[in-house]
Amino acid sequence: MIGSGICFPTHPDSALRFRPTLYNEGVMATLGDHPIFSCVPPPLMNELVAAARRFHLPAGSHLVREGEPGDGLYLLEEGTVEITLATDDACGRILTRLGPGDLFGEMAVLEEKPRSAGAIARTEVRVWFIPREAVLNIIRQCPELTLRFLRELSRRLREFNRIHIEQTLQMERLALLGRFARTIFHDLKSPLNVLQLTAEMGLAPDAAPHCRAEALQRIKRQIERINDSIHEIMLFTEGRAEAELSLSTEYRDFLHSLAEELATETALREVQLNWNSRSWPSGRVRLQPRRLRRVLQNLVHNACDMLSPGGRIELRLFNSSTTAITEVHDNGPGIADEIRPRLFEPFATYGKAQGTGLGLSICRKIIEDHGGTIEAGSSDLGGAMFRFTLPWCR
Repeated sequence: MIGSGICFPTHPDSALRFRPTLYNEGVMATLGDHPIFSCVPPPLMNELVAAARRFHLPAGSHLVREGEPGDGLYLLEEGTVEITLATDDACGRILTRLGPGDLFGEMAVLEEKPRSAGAIARTEVRVWFIPREAVLNIIRQCPELTLRFLRELSRRLREFNRIHIEQTLQMERLALLGRFARTIFHDLKSPLNVLQLTAEMGLAPDAAPHCRAEALQRIKRQIERINDSIHEIMLFTEGRAEAELSLSTEYRDFLHSLAEELATETALREVQLNWNSRSWPSGRVRLQPRRLRRVLQNLVHNACDMLSPGGRIELRLFNSSTTAITEVHDNGPGIADEIRPRLFEPFATYGKAQGTGLGLSICRKIIEDHGGTIEAGSSDLGGAMFRFTLPWCR
């Protein structure tokens, strides 16, 4: 039994005093052969050897456990030991793996604090144990040994830091991948729902021919929308835009046609979309129809996500001397003040349980690629308002 309270199995070589016997070629023959102890004068080294104990342990043995007193220093002669940290799951986290010649337990000895991690033999091991008082006694008489321990601690901390950074970056990559996957799922969910409902109505045995024709056109539009969403996400992640805007388009007509399409979709979610295109100003803008359609689809469907059945959305268009001003209003809960400054940043969300936080970032990029701006605020309907501008053709 060692002072740490760990019971080691009985073995012919257990609890032996130091003897310069080689088990296998290439393994350490004496404690004095270890570089960290080469500075210790022979008389002091004899004291260290006399205090040391050597143990032979099978795989799976716990050499030390996290939180136990730092009662001594370990030097691994043969085998592999894993330094572990307790976590919420039963497996714990492996900080590093040690091999022949490695030290462990020195930090708890020097700090006079409990073990900050555990050590488990992953293979059969032979290990030296040097009691804490013996280590401290040698350190007091040999300052060079203190410096070597500090260098070893520095090296170990650098290694732990490197592993931690690598694991953190890997977790961030996986988290980012998961967010993009949720973004794609979120963008496809709405058109897929429309496809399902449309297919059910259009394929009903009693569906009239004109209903079947309308269902076919709606299905085609949703398939185009899915393709456009995937294409836009690819453009966003690559940080590029379509090369050119199309020829100038009568913006009022474009917006009216899109509103009719979106109204059919919002009705399926029991939300009313209102607009009055007769009051809208006339003018032409240069745009990429599919990309700009994506902006309106995103804003309207975001509003639907926040509304209960019976909710209301309004689409408005105003004129300024140089820009067309488009606004999407709703009577939902609105946008919290603390999220508003970060609303268009990637992965920022404003209350949606299934939100991904990428849609509004894509909207901002599309509008900026069109030479406009986009912002959010409060609506006179009591909910949120999103406003974007597009330059009129001169």
